[in-house]
Amino acid sequence: MHPPLTDVEVRILGSLLEKEVTTPDNYPLSLNALLAACNQTTNREPVMRLDEDALVPATVALRRRGLLRQIQRAGSRVTKFEHRLDEELRLVRPELAVLGVLMLRGPQTPGELYARTERLHPFADLADLENLLDSLIAREPEPLVARLARRPGQKEVRYAHLLAGEPAQAEGSAAEEERPVSTRRAGPEDDRVAALERTVEELRAEVAALRADLDAFRSQFQ
Repeated sequence: MHPPLTDVEVRILGSLLEKEVTTPDNYPLSLNALLAACNQTTNREPVMRLDEDALVPATVALRRRGLLRQIQRAGSRVTKFEHRLDEELRLVRPELAVLGVLMLRGPQTPGELYARTERLHPFADLADLENLLDSLIAREPEPLVARLARRPGQKEVRYAHLLAGEPAQAEGSAAEEERPVSTRRAGPEDDRVAALERTVEELRAEVAALRADLDAFRSQFQ
């Protein structure tokens, strides 16, 4: 993508991609809800501490590039935001799921992606996911994903999105231990933890949306 997206722009789009699926009742997101999603501590790497001064200019830049739509419904003073990656880049749900997780958590192995995309789009198996990664690498007129060189001591290759430009071919120190990656589907305990995380995310988004609505209501009397 030219020019490449900034880290803040990537976080905004990735957060919108995620919330579109995980909290559909609160999507599109108000500015406060979007800020909360970007600063979320779960399912984010790295964790960011953004404020409105960083968020607003990035939303303006994304709107100018056609990647973000600003919505203000009749009778409401609350402005909301939704991504347009599916329209602008002609992406379908499985592709959006993979890109969204890469945008929110950085370079990952196929095993990590397989586990983390489960709540956005369940792939049939690891081979199904890897086939999609290959299609994103071979995409015309330009690829959206790159296969990275293996780090020293690492057995599995990692993949990264290209929306922010060419990624570094190696991250971390050579002595960094490789974390084991499971390619199995999540078990009951994993499902319980994931469900709790989703509930917390939904509650945070709802609180942020209520705060935005309350601020808009108060502004009518100021």
